[in-house]
Amino acid sequence: MSERHTALRSMHDLGLAAWFGGSLMGALGVNGAAAQVSDSTERLTVASAGWARWTPVNAAAIGAHLAGAVGELATESPRVFAQSGVAKMSAVKTALTVGALAVTGYSRLLGKRLEKAGNPPVDGTTEPNHQTPTNVASCQRQMKLLQWTIPALTGALVVVTAYMGEQQKPGQVFRGMLGRAGGLMSAPKTMGKVAAMGGAKRRMAMAG
Repeated sequence: MSERHTALRSMHDLGLAAWFGGSLMGALGVNGAAAQVSDSTERLTVASAGWARWTPVNAAAIGAHLAGAVGELATESPRVFAQSGVAKMSAVKTALTVGALAVTGYSRLLGKRLEKAGNPPVDGTTEPNHQTPTNVASCQRQMKLLQWTIPALTGALVVVTAYMGEQQKPGQVFRGMLGRAGGLMSAPKTMGKVAAMGGAKRRMAMAG
């Protein structure tokens, strides 16, 4: 069982590392290098070729990450319900993952449009100039924002994953389970107090 868990965690971490690192390197390296091409009509083509070569690797990395994340959630499901704070962080992690997937997918859609644009003159991969067609310039402006959104979201996933790793320490597990148990025990008491207050108000109303 532990070996299986190790394999899942490796898939999760390596996939996320490639997703984060590839998006950051592409924004800085691929796009930055393409902007240095002397012929302005070749800059977009060079960048598109670089991103096209990375796309299958990125897709495999994302798939590995998702498979590892789902597997880890299944193996850690007892803690999600028993340890206070784990369910909340799992929800945050899921929201970040969905956001990163959506942005990555839309970025690839914009990238395909730029690939089909031909050889328009541009200042850079995400920087149009006065000669760039309007539809191409619109895609580039969106890409300029999204190219930094992906590493921001996946970087946040790295931080959340590290935090959730801390939650797995024995001391954290013990305190979290005590906290959850305390919350469950206090719930009936709270409900009892609310019911008692409601009864008292009704008695006062009847007396009045």
